[in-house]
Amino acid sequence: MKIEFVASASAPQVLAVLVNEGRAFAGTGSQLDAATSGALTRAMTASRFTGGSNSTLVVAAPAGVDASTIVLTGAGDPGKFDDLALEAAAGAAYHAVKMSGATALTIDASHLSADQAARAAFAARLASYRFLKYRTTLKPEKTPSIETIEVVAADPKAAKAAYESFSAVAAAVEFSRDLVSEPANVLYPEEFAKRVKSLEKLGLEVEILGEKELTKLGFNTLLAVGMGSVRESQVAIMKWNGGKKGEQPIAFVGKGVCFDTGGISIKPADGMEDMKWDMGGAAAVSGLMHALAGRKAKVNAIGVIGLVENMPDGAAQRPGDVVMSLSGQSVEVLNTDAEGRLVLADCLWYTQERFKPKFMLDLATLTGAMIVALGLEYAGVFSNSDELANNFLAAAPKVGENAWRMPIPAAYERHIDTPIADVKNTGNGRAGGSITAALFLQRFTNGTPWAHIDIAPTAWVKDSKSPTVPDGAVGWGVRTLDRMVADSYES
Repeated sequence: MKIEFVASASAPQVLAVLVNEGRAFAGTGSQLDAATSGALTRAMTASRFTGGSNSTLVVAAPAGVDASTIVLTGAGDPGKFDDLALEAAAGAAYHAVKMSGATALTIDASHLSADQAARAAFAARLASYRFLKYRTTLKPEKTPSIETIEVVAADPKAAKAAYESFSAVAAAVEFSRDLVSEPANVLYPEEFAKRVKSLEKLGLEVEILGEKELTKLGFNTLLAVGMGSVRESQVAIMKWNGGKKGEQPIAFVGKGVCFDTGGISIKPADGMEDMKWDMGGAAAVSGLMHALAGRKAKVNAIGVIGLVENMPDGAAQRPGDVVMSLSGQSVEVLNTDAEGRLVLADCLWYTQERFKPKFMLDLATLTGAMIVALGLEYAGVFSNSDELANNFLAAAPKVGENAWRMPIPAAYERHIDTPIADVKNTGNGRAGGSITAALFLQRFTNGTPWAHIDIAPTAWVKDSKSPTVPDGAVGWGVRTLDRMVADSYES
């Protein structure tokens, strides 16, 4: 998508203007209405469009203006107009005309700040995302036609400068969405690691550990998950050194199960195809590191992702196996489908031991129990640090991502105790499954401030209500983590 900022629009194909709730024009809407002899007001009056958020009205070929089409896009209550309302309006405008045949959409942001003009472009870009890599027979009329987003800004130069940071985040979200969208026969652990390695062009330092190195280091619980696969397990370590030299880093850890059959504890066939996105946590961490490097964030950050494939095979781990983790704690594996926590256990221990971070935050599509607890629109937050949890929870609503803090009561520790090993990888039955999973992870943090974000409900969407979020891969967490870092941890 080509993004441009201009002082005025010259004969735009499609011009989008903001309208507040109550059919009150914002920006140049009033002048356009006058130029069309009130055609825009008449169109609104004759329709149900009132300027509500996430609503649009397309007015074709109005006489008196150069634009071939005018899109009235709802900004909602002017007293509540914020960043998310602006993003929804810009995204909705794109969707209103994306299949129209027009190649350019002009958004009037002349009455807004440079930062807001840049945000409008950012939102339209996010809205335009589609994963069409494998669609070879789509007819032109089934393919979006908009190729350019032009934003009219009071200060185009300032808006263009502000857009640089937005562009870096947009590229990171797109990178994450691409990873989650890929089928597992294409994106297996080694290929995932290869794509992360490509981020060195942004200035990241990337280190890839293969099975030989992981075996030597003692990543036994991670390696046990991948024993049944012909694909080699990997760990990718990303470093961004944008802060002061020697300053303690912050660290992010992601679950990267590139496909999860459940292993010997095999899943039902129905819906198993969804398990290609069981690496959503690793995709989010990779996207965050992409964003931090892209916008040159003033922070030292570490990203560690464990990449495996969980398959049933004669070599696969069995229910009842006992594995010695990198931490030295023994783990009884009662269910091979509770594999993500085994991957994260070694990655968390390695991260705190090697990098001594201020905190560790992990993301994982960890439990179906999280969906039972919170539905499909909230991620669960578990933490041993109120400060860290609060910083994450403060950032999430600013970018339109929902999260809810969950308890990790010490009284539930008994549910993951077992007489044969130090800990078992499941609780006692289905009750509190997301909580016992978090408690399992906490045993591998060694007292480091830590938060676990269970994104099983939010990594993949089948009926998106947001104009800037597609059905399918969301890239959930990239924007929240980037905002959290910017608000709370950059020097």
